[in-house]
Amino acid sequence: MQDRTLKNPKIEVIWNSEVSEILFDQGGVTGLKVTNLLTNKVESRSTHGLFYAIGHTPNTHFLQNQLKLNEQGFILTSQSETNLPGIFACGDVQDPIFRQAITAAGSGCQAAMKAERYLESKGFH
Repeated sequence: MQDRTLKNPKIEVIWNSEVSEILFDQGGVTGLKVTNLLTNKVESRSTHGLFYAIGHTPNTHFLQNQLKLNEQGFILTSQSETNLPGIFACGDVQDPIFRQAITAAGSGCQAAMKAERYLESKGFH
């Protein structure tokens, strides 16, 4: 995805910056105010759209040597179950393919139901 973005002549990546304001009118997005985090300089930019990405690295580093992770750091699961009994994973930390809110919600429901069944099997009601 990174390579495709960087090679696309229609996409400009603005490094070390954050969007400080989205400019719009009745027709939609008209521009952005972008703050350079190194210089604090604010620049207005004309645009008709915005794709905001926060990254694709799962926040699972604290689980190393506890749960089985793949090479990219995603928790390995089988139907929400991890390698440790009673530990379930769902959402973006175990989904290296889709990483979408709707699939995360579905896997969250699955993990919750599995956890409930697990607790019942241990005598908790």
